[in-house]
Amino acid sequence: MTDDTQNQIDQEKLQESASTDEIISETIDENTGDLAEEKTEDTIQEEALEVPEKQEVQVESPNLVIISKAENKKARWYVVHAYSGHEKKVAEALKQRAQTLQLTKKILAVLIPTQEKIQIRRGQRKTVKEKIFPGYMLVNMEMSDDAWLAVRTTQGVTGFVGMSSKPTPLPRHEVEAIQKYMAQAEPQFKADYTEGEAIKITDGPFADFLGTVDSIDEEKGQVRVLINIFGRETPVEMDFLQVQKV
Repeated sequence: MTDDTQNQIDQEKLQESASTDEIISETIDENTGDLAEEKTEDTIQEEALEVPEKQEVQVESPNLVIISKAENKKARWYVVHAYSGHEKKVAEALKQRAQTLQLTKKILAVLIPTQEKIQIRRGQRKTVKEKIFPGYMLVNMEMSDDAWLAVRTTQGVTGFVGMSSKPTPLPRHEVEAIQKYMAQAEPQFKADYTEGEAIKITDGPFADFLGTVDSIDEEKGQVRVLINIFGRETPVEMDFLQVQKV
C-alpha cells in the first residue's frame, strides 16, 4: 500500500470520527434541552402547588389606629398618658402628625386598651367597649429624638410613662397579656351601680320593692340587694336586668 493511499484512508477515518462526534454532541444537546424543559415544567408545577405563608395583618379597629405597616425592628411599645376621655382623638391627631412630619417609619401604631362589657341600662342590655386604663394608650414606635418630640408635642398628650426621664418600653410579656385580656371571649358585665346606692327592683317576686346595693358581682351580672322584710333588712340576689336606679 502506497503512502498516498494510507493518507487517504486516515483522512476518511478522521472525517467519520468527526461526524460521529457531532451526532453525539447534538444528541446530548437535545437530551439536555429535554431535561431542562422537563425540569422547568416540574418547577412550575411545584411553584403552583406552593401555598404562601399567612402573614399576621393588623386591621384597624376602634381601639387600634394603624399609622404605618412598615416593618421596624427597633420599634417597641411605650405607654403614653393623654387626656382621659380623649384617647381616640389624640391617637388620630398623632397619626396625622406622624404623616405630616414623615415619621411613619418610626411611629407605627396606637393601641387604646379596651374590653367589651355588657351594660344594663333602662332594662336594656347592650355591649360597650370600656377602656382598661383610662387616660393611657400604647404607642408602637422607634424611640428616636424626632419621634419622641412628635409624640410628646401632639395635642392631648401629657407625657410618656417610664421609670426615669427616658421612656422605657413595655416588656413583651406585658403587651401580650394586655392583648389577651382585650381579646377575652366572653364580655363581662359593666355595673352602673355602687355599694350603698338606692335602687328599685323591677322584676321577680320582689318587684316594686326598694332596697340598697350591698355588693356587686360583675362576672355574673348580679347585685345583692338589701330589702326590708319583716321589719329587718334581708339580702336577695338579683340580676342586673331586674333592678334600676331610683
